[in-house]
Amino acid sequence: MSDTTAVTEAEASEPALDDAAPEKADKPAETQAERIARLEREGDIAADYLEGLLDIADLDGDIDMDVEGDRASVSIVGGKLSHLVGGEGEVLDALQELTRLAVLRETGERSRLMLDIDGHRATRRSELTRIGSEAARQVAETGTPVKLTAMSPFERKVVHDAVAAAGLRSESEGEEPNRCVVVLPLMSPSV
Repeated sequence: MSDTTAVTEAEASEPALDDAAPEKADKPAETQAERIARLEREGDIAADYLEGLLDIADLDGDIDMDVEGDRASVSIVGGKLSHLVGGEGEVLDALQELTRLAVLRETGERSRLMLDIDGHRATRRSELTRIGSEAARQVAETGTPVKLTAMSPFERKVVHDAVAAAGLRSESEGEEPNRCVVVLPLMSPSV
């Protein structure tokens, strides 16, 4: 069995707590208004949790909440917050997981909440989109697959989206934490 697989729903949604979970068969479909209300509640719970952490650490920062697509989005801006991101976002990832656990504790439901601190994820998303687009351009020109460096599930998702937008395909390969994206040329039609 190959360790190369197409992007999965779990991978598309972020690390650890986002692994695809089977939906409850008896759970009724959620209306748009109910979905937005649920995501806003997740954002409120996350904001309260994060405000408490900032207070304990005696850090300044403003918390912004939003709903982006199918997830709550919470950002902490202002103050000196770079140490809450870490060298490569590892502290940010840990804080995001802790925040998701706080939401789980309050709601009983797993959250796909996205946390950003000082615009780190937004900046990284732009960089990854550029990397994915450039790799797609290279593959389109040469017809040769391009293997990128190891990335987190969030990072791989952004690259997969950029490659798809460029009209090519990509797969994830390897095992965590060394899982990476391989950008592939389009399959030639069967003759």
